[in-house]
Amino acid sequence: MITTEAVLKALSYVDDPDLHKDLVTLNMVDNIVTGEHFVGFRLILTTPACPLKDQIKQACINAIHYFVDKEARVEVEITSRITSQRATTDTVLAGVKNIIAVASGKGGVGKSTVAVNLALGLAKQGATVGLIDADIHGPSIPTMLHLRNARPYVTQTPEGKQQIVPLEQYGIKTLSIGFLADERQAIVWRGPMVSSALRQFITDAAWGELDYLLLDLPPGTGDVHLTLAQIVPLTGAIIVTTPQDVAKADVIKSIAMFQLPQVNIPIIGIVENMSYFIPSDMPDKKYYIFGQGAGEQLAQEYQLTLLAQLPIEPSVAQRSDTGVPAVMGNDHVAQTYQDLAQTVARYIAIKNEQVLSNQNT
Repeated sequence: MITTEAVLKALSYVDDPDLHKDLVTLNMVDNIVTGEHFVGFRLILTTPACPLKDQIKQACINAIHYFVDKEARVEVEITSRITSQRATTDTVLAGVKNIIAVASGKGGVGKSTVAVNLALGLAKQGATVGLIDADIHGPSIPTMLHLRNARPYVTQTPEGKQQIVPLEQYGIKTLSIGFLADERQAIVWRGPMVSSALRQFITDAAWGELDYLLLDLPPGTGDVHLTLAQIVPLTGAIIVTTPQDVAKADVIKSIAMFQLPQVNIPIIGIVENMSYFIPSDMPDKKYYIFGQGAGEQLAQEYQLTLLAQLPIEPSVAQRSDTGVPAVMGNDHVAQTYQDLAQTVARYIAIKNEQVLSNQNT
């Protein structure tokens, strides 16, 4: 008769390729059922769309056959539990596992487009996701999510506290200053007013339980970034750039800002947008219209991860304008953003494990 102890012993020889620890130590195995020439268990991954899940599953089956019973029938149920490095005592956004800032050194690099499609890509993987449009002076998310003229409402908690209820679209929750002002009205606010509005979106909104909350920041460096560092326990930041030298110079300033002692926000990686163009009639050709290699150079110079190089694709802008983001489609562009979401989830899981390991040593 196969024992649970024998199964756990065998699976202790299987490592997660990203986290470099065995599955048993990582508590990624439970619900073990054994019988004569039979083993069943649940494998709990750190992201719903783990790109290595088939590899890990096969390694588990091989370990059972090698260490336990070479004739055993092995059934593996794969599920996921998105990890978090946040302390259970955190009171700000207590129900949110991972809070991610999406930033850029300058405007016009497609930061909001990346933020929206990344949020929806994570949701399509099965995660619960929220998105805050913190770009107070240029809110574009209402248009991108087909929520122009929509208005959130306010509810009251049993304790008597008033809370803003985020709008829901395409499976994600979202708030934007664009929901509170006429789109033809110029939002002319001083720094304290901007910081106050962002604080309300964070502390006075009913976000509930979320796996990821993305913050689409204004371009550059300023009050919003400092406010975030003070009130929000960020998991990390993603920096969006384009291949031009002028964009690279501004990204360097953003990296320096996040690394300031009073900010101290880890950078998850860099997304290079508008990297290349592929003509529809020549799919085997790539044209680097704005230059080549800036994202890779930045990643190497600052020891960061280049998360993705996204193409120039006219349909991305067209879909954003009509309120149906590119990742909602079924073409190669949608797959590009879906791959980005998968990569981001993977690297967040790695960083979370590193932080938790350091806390336990």
